[in-house]
Order: sequence, then structure tokens, then C-alpha cells
Amino acid sequence: MKYLKFGKSNKPQCITDTTSGAITFSKAQFLHGFRFEKCIYSFQDLGLNEVSHASFTYNSQVKIHQEVYFVKIFKQELRLTFFLLAGMFLLAALSCAFADDVLQWRNNRDGIYKEAGLLKSWPDGGPRQVWANEDVGEGYSSPIIVKGKIYLTGIKDGSEFVSCLDSQGKQLWRTEYSAGWKESYPEARTTPTCVDGKVFLVSSDGVAACIDAEAGKVIWKVNVWEKYQGTNSKWGIAECPLVIDSKVICTTGGDLTTMIALNASDGALVWKSASLKDTAAYVSPALFEYNGKKQIIGVGCQYIFGVDPQNGKIEWSFDFLGTCFENGANKGLWKINCNTPVCKDDTIFVTGGYDHCGVMLQLNKDATGVNLLWKTDVLDTHHGHVVLVDGNIYGSNWISNKKGNWVCLDWKTGKKMYEKEWQTKGSIIYNDGMLYCYDEQGGNIALVKATPEDFNVVSFFAIDKGSKMHWAHPVISNGLLYIRHGNALMAYDIKATQPSK
Repeated sequence: MKYLKFGKSNKPQCITDTTSGAITFSKAQFLHGFRFEKCIYSFQDLGLNEVSHASFTYNSQVKIHQEVYFVKIFKQELRLTFFLLAGMFLLAALSCAFADDVLQWRNNRDGIYKEAGLLKSWPDGGPRQVWANEDVGEGYSSPIIVKGKIYLTGIKDGSEFVSCLDSQGKQLWRTEYSAGWKESYPEARTTPTCVDGKVFLVSSDGVAACIDAEAGKVIWKVNVWEKYQGTNSKWGIAECPLVIDSKVICTTGGDLTTMIALNASDGALVWKSASLKDTAAYVSPALFEYNGKKQIIGVGCQYIFGVDPQNGKIEWSFDFLGTCFENGANKGLWKINCNTPVCKDDTIFVTGGYDHCGVMLQLNKDATGVNLLWKTDVLDTHHGHVVLVDGNIYGSNWISNKKGNWVCLDWKTGKKMYEKEWQTKGSIIYNDGMLYCYDEQGGNIALVKATPEDFNVVSFFAIDKGSKMHWAHPVISNGLLYIRHGNALMAYDIKATQPSK
């Protein structure tokens, strides 16, 4: 009998063990050189479709979370059987075996999380708070979670910094990378991106920085705002850097360029796009692949645009502002676009608040142009973003700065499935059939079934720590719900199996 052993080498190793049949490795190790497509196929052979669908989507940086499990190969055929330490096969344990770290903004920039075994309703008063840190600095950014460590930006005493916390919320290091924004709403906004042991950020005053994730030392930083003559409407920068193929993408706006790519190793310029003569918005761009072609989808104050990530060529642009205000009415009202585009197949959805609109665009076959499929005045999301779930778009709209309703639209047609009042507008994420809705005024977090029939709140609770607006987006990682409110970061246990008292 042969067994497959996963270690720190780049390839799995086959060994023979006729005694125990046990191959072990630590939860800190990664799977290298193993194609999850084959793993999924094997699970389907074994009749475990649900597990493979929920937990084994291909990701080159999936981390092991079970302390020990075993992999068997029978007759040279890749068929997998997993056991716990006691030798029992437990489906629930399997579904948790490959929980993704959160490496960037909104997990994969789409607000979709893929953890199994979480509560479908919360007890009165909300889930158990595991810990809270009330000294993370003021900010509206979200945390990322990498190898058991938490990275979060903040501002305090006139400087913008990134902190590294351990799994219990205790600070390991804190590194300043910018003086930060000094005008209206000076709080930190950039959610870090972690790639290959490096943390990448763009400060609220336009400084792109690279920090060593382990030691907290600044590797490089560049004031892209000054160097590339960036422009912005009023409130500084609120972009979370996209890192692709060793390039750090930043949206500058302005007359010199619209978007730039920096070398992830040293911050040197790799390319700069042509200028659309547009002002930078507050949007973190999305990476999209269509017909085998990758494209960065960005949004300025005026235009939505697609950029070739290899050379910076702007392959198409669409007049978003002009489409929303075709008759010119309210065109001078706040040009505030904040939401990352949502992409599926050949379609792209973008929305903006302040009585802007939402638009559904369709790419042509070679991704060099788009046409408008439909637009909506119902879902003009401020900065809470939207999620796409089973053919429906969920989010909240803008009625005023202090009011908004929760909305569901059909992805294909834009048809309104519902518009419901609950508290006020806010941010939204999704996991395993449930929407997590965070009210930005009162700090209430609701657990809602993701169904187009109605907005039915199953459970909710109120955040009791922190200050100012509830603008940070929730994060789910390893059975914990992370909520940031101003200078406070809290972790709540939302696993279905709770620890015994």
C-alpha cells in the first residue's frame, strides 16, 4: 500500500508504510504541487460532492487546519480517505480541513466566504465574543488573517500604521508607513493585501508600501500620489492594493496616468496606463478572467475601465457617470464611487451611491469593449458593496447619508426582487446560505437567509465597543467573525459547535 506525504518540499512524496498507515503533517504547512481539481474528482467518486464543493475549491495558498490526517493511494489510483486522530471518519471535520486565510479585501474582493459548520442563528445577545482589542487605531479598514496572524491598518497621533496581532488579538508589532490623510475623515481606509510573506498597502494620502509580514519592517514605499500626479475628489485614497504576477496595482487618476503597476519586490514602476483624464474614486479594482484573458476592472469618478495587467493598456472604458445622469441632472452631486466591481462570465456589475445608478455591462468576445445590458436606480450602493449569490445581487441602497434599504436584484435582468427597510444601509458579506449585514449607523449585525423571496432577519446583535461610523466590512476566518469599529477590533465565535463551558 502506498501513501502520499505532504511536507515543505515543492512536490508530494510517495512513501510506503505497512505498519500504521499514518502520514502526518503540521497545520502550519502548505500543500505544494497538488492539484485540487484531482482532489475534487476523487471526492466525487466517493460520493462526497457537498464536501468537495464547499471546501476544496482550488487555491494555491490553502492552509492545513487539521492537526493530523491521512491520505491513502490504492492501486496507484488517486482516491482519498481522511481520518481523525482516533481513526473515525467525520464529515464535519473534513469540511473544516481546508479553511482559507483571508489574504485581501473582502476575501477575494467579492465578499464571498466559503467556510462550513457555522451557526445559522445566533443566541440572544449575539455570538460569544472571544476577544476585543480597543487600541488598533482609528480606521474603517478591515483585517486580513494570514497563518494565524491578523493585519490591520489604523491611524493614531498623526501617523498611519499597520499592526500585526496574534490569534488572541494581542499586538506583535506596529509599523508606521505614512502621515495619513489630514483633512475630512482622516481615519485609515486601506485593507492590506498579503502575498509571499509581504503586506502591501496604499495609505489615505497616497503612499504605496510593502512591509515584511513577519518582522514588520518597511521593505519599500513610494508616494504614488505625488510621483504620478494623482487626483481625487475630496476624501483621499481608499484603495486596497491588487497584487497580480508580482505587480502592485494602484489607481492614481489625473492627467499623467489612470492606473500604475509597481514591482512587488522594490516598488519600481513596471507600467503606467494612458490617462482617461478622470479623477480617482475610492474603488479597489477587481481582477477578472474571461475567455482565458485576465483583465483589471477599475472605476474612477467618471469611467469604468478594463486594463491589461501585463502592460497597462486600457482596453475599454465606459462612461458610468454619463449613463447614470443622462439628462445632466445631479451630475455635480458627489462623484463618489466606492464599490469593487462584481464580475461573472462576460458580465460586470458596478454601482455607486448618492443617486448614481447600478449598471450591468457585457464584454465582447475579446474583452476589448462593453455594452450596457441594463441599469437600475434601485440599487445605488454607497460603500457597503454587494454580493452575487445564486443569480441574485444583494446589497443596500442610498436614500440619504443616514438612510438606505436592503435590496435584491436579479443578476440577468436587474429586476427588483425586494427592497426592505431594516435599520439603515451598510456593508454585506456572504457565507454558506447566509448574508451578514452590518448597519453603519447603529452597529447592528444581522444574519439573513440569502433568498430573493424576502429580507428575513434570523438573528442580530449590536456592537458595543469602538466609536464613530460602522463603515468597516465584516470578515470571516476559521469560524470567527471579525468586526472593526473605529479603534476596536472584535472577534466572535460563530462555529456551530461551541466549546463546552
